[in-house]
Amino acid sequence: MKLAPGSIYKKLYSTFGPQHWWPAESPFEVMVGAILTQNTSWQNVEKALGNLKKHGLLKPDKLLSLPERKLALLLVPAGYYNIKAKRLRNFLKFLSRDYRSNINRMASRDLPFLRRQLLSVNGIGQETADSILLYALDKPVFVVDAYTKRILSRHGLIKEEAAYEEAQDFFMKRLKRDTRLFNEYHALLVRLGKEFCSKKKPRCSACPLHG
Repeated sequence: MKLAPGSIYKKLYSTFGPQHWWPAESPFEVMVGAILTQNTSWQNVEKALGNLKKHGLLKPDKLLSLPERKLALLLVPAGYYNIKAKRLRNFLKFLSRDYRSNINRMASRDLPFLRRQLLSVNGIGQETADSILLYALDKPVFVVDAYTKRILSRHGLIKEEAAYEEAQDFFMKRLKRDTRLFNEYHALLVRLGKEFCSKKKPRCSACPLHG
């Protein structure tokens, strides 16, 4: 019998407890972190964010006014720093142009509209867009990452080559649209992926979802 989203959540929550995600001091920090965490660990992202905080730059207008080369140097710990500087500036330009760098104004728009907008920004893909929507703007959308797809495919719930939308629909079509639930659920899946469902050496027999 295949696992259902509700039973997966209950098993993970009873095993790990609340995860209190996303680690940030402001919605804007979440947005920057979501862009920087592409293809790197959160530990490296924290170092880059620390650089920005140390120089008092973790504000939309201040980051946008910073020359791209200087921004890139501050982002070195996050890896691919030249690419990420460009992507971050693309987002900052969008935020300034469409919302005058006002996060509350942005949050007032509906989810489908915001998602289309974010995906139109060069360098922002589905996972990054959904992370910004869920964790920074409190919109009820389920974030899918490599951990999520690996866990679902190993339990026969989706195919290994399934598209992002298929993995997302597994949750969105079966769960109540609840921001807190989606927030906690994604964090629990990341915890499971890191501690049990690793790419090379999964601990299947000890997995909370086993049996």
